[in-house]
Amino acid sequence: MKFSNIKLASILAGVAVSFGALLLSGCATNQEWHPETNGNQEQVARFHVGDTVIVNVTGVPVDITPHQEAIKEDGTITLPDIGKVKAAGKTAGELQDAIRDLYVPSIYTRATVTVNVGDRVYYVRGEVKAPGRQVYTAETTVTRAITAAGDFTDFSDRKNVWLIRASGQRFKINCFKALEHPELDPPVYPGDQIEVKKSWW
Repeated sequence: MKFSNIKLASILAGVAVSFGALLLSGCATNQEWHPETNGNQEQVARFHVGDTVIVNVTGVPVDITPHQEAIKEDGTITLPDIGKVKAAGKTAGELQDAIRDLYVPSIYTRATVTVNVGDRVYYVRGEVKAPGRQVYTAETTVTRAITAAGDFTDFSDRKNVWLIRASGQRFKINCFKALEHPELDPPVYPGDQIEVKKSWW
C-alpha cells in the first residue's frame, strides 16, 4: 500500500511537470511586449512571405526577362530553368548568391544576379478606421502604424492591441502606456500584423 502511494505521487508529480511545461511552451509565443524582447534590426533586411522580389539575371547568352514574384506561403519563388528557390529569411545578397549558384555552372558558365524588393507591407486589422495593407516605407512602430491606418475607432480596445510577427510570435501592447513611454511601443517589420480588438465596455 505504501509503495502504491509513492508510485501514485510520483506519477502525479510527473503529470504536473509536463502540464507546467506545456503551459510555458504555449505562452512562449504569446506575451506582453517588453523592450528586451525586441529582436535585432536585421529582421527588416530579410525577406518575408508576401514580399515582392524582383530578380534580374544578366551576362548570359540568352536574355532572361526580369522575374517579379511575391514570396509564396512555403517561402519560395520559382525561377526559369531552376525552379523553386527558398527566399524567405534571406537578405537580398544571400538570395543573389543562392540563385547564382543554381545557374552557374550547371546551366551557364557565368551570370550576374541582382535581387531587388518591391513594396514591403504590413497589415493593420480590426478596430481602426482604414484597416488593411500598409506599405512599409520606413521604420515605424505599433502606434504610428495604427495612426497610418486612420487611427482607432470609438470601439477599439487600446489596452490590448496584438502585434503578430511574421514568425508567429504574438505580443500584447497597451497603447496608452506606449504613447507615454516610447520604449513600450515596439517596432513593426514587413510581414507583421497588428490586430486591434473591439472593446466590450
